[in-house]
Amino acid sequence: MSPRIASERPVAEPAARPVARHGWPLALAVVLAATVAMAAVAAGGLWAAGATDLPKGAFGPVVLATVVTAVGGTVELSGNAGELARTNAGLTAVPLSVTLVGALVVAGGFLRPLRHRAVAGARELAGWAARLAVLWLLALIGLALGARHTFTVNVGTGALGDVTDLLDASPRVGFTTDVPLTVGFGLLWLAGILLLALLVSRGAPLPGRLLRFQASVRPAAYAMVVLVLAYVALALVIALVTMVTRGQARETLALILLGLPNLAWLALTVGLGATWDGRVDGPFGLPVPKVLAEVLRTPDVSTLNVRTLAAHDGRAWWLVGVAAVLLLAAALVMVVRSPARMRPWQHALHLAIALALTMLTLCLTVRVSAHYGLSLLGLGDLGGGLSGEVLLRPRLWSAVGLGALWGLVAGFVGAPAARQVRRRGEVAA
Repeated sequence: MSPRIASERPVAEPAARPVARHGWPLALAVVLAATVAMAAVAAGGLWAAGATDLPKGAFGPVVLATVVTAVGGTVELSGNAGELARTNAGLTAVPLSVTLVGALVVAGGFLRPLRHRAVAGARELAGWAARLAVLWLLALIGLALGARHTFTVNVGTGALGDVTDLLDASPRVGFTTDVPLTVGFGLLWLAGILLLALLVSRGAPLPGRLLRFQASVRPAAYAMVVLVLAYVALALVIALVTMVTRGQARETLALILLGLPNLAWLALTVGLGATWDGRVDGPFGLPVPKVLAEVLRTPDVSTLNVRTLAAHDGRAWWLVGVAAVLLLAAALVMVVRSPARMRPWQHALHLAIALALTMLTLCLTVRVSAHYGLSLLGLGDLGGGLSGEVLLRPRLWSAVGLGALWGLVAGFVGAPAARQVRRRGEVAA
């Protein structure tokens, strides 16, 4: 072969390094999509709940405040009613429908550019998460600064209206946000969503040092996400059927767009044996099952569990059956996605830890505390419809313990039941 011919042959070039597809424009798109989606859901739910009747200019800030609380931010309520009267108010609640929509959008946007990758470096993942965090920080500051308003509450006609007009004591209620706390909790919310997305997605790449943990962590995390989303889907079907058959379309739509996961995940914890302390008094409340309203609308704090619900309606015992069936299905999903070499006690341990952490998270996010009252001349709450309270708090550690116990049982039962299911990657003998 001549030297000329040999020199004309193309020389193989070294393979180019893969170019990251998750730059600042994509991060901006993810943050904007999540913010717009959450604001749209919050606005739709508040519209259905009648919030458009608030004084002029209040609807927009209320929507922003709803988004702030959905990501863990803090909204502070304040009010007064002139020189001789005072209002007192407090609110601790998370509109989990808004939270769920935002979490799904953020997780999907975070995982999209990482598809079809086997391994990703820790620096690459940290850089992608940092871009999202910087832009999310700016979005949080904007939401927190816009979520503030003060407006006057109309007490109506009658003796109370005459007294408030005479004493210039018309109640004025305002809300604002604690910007540092909102930013801090909002960034923690984002970090939790990104971490959960990496844990749940089988196709998401992990740094090489963490690959040994994916066989034990990812199947259990995925099973828990399937469980809680299944409850939301079941609750959505029930809500839509109720809306069609019984009317009250706007009230039911408000429940769907603001608090459907709140009720769904409350049912999950109650079905697994958890006990809550609660009370509903005054004009608060979205449409809820009649039996739940009967248990909670009492003069004192009442106990909410499957027994107290069944005392009003025996069908409440179905909550236990639904929880058992869906939990067993989640256990089967976990076992099928796990390596075949794992033993039943390992499946049981993984599911017990995962379900205990899930119960802890659900109890902390579903709890509610809200109150409002008007005090005139120091004589206490006045006005009937102007005062009220909603309280729902879990007996936390007993719920976590029950979750661990249910997880152990479901893991042991699910392991043998899934032996006949062929796992991905296995070859028949």
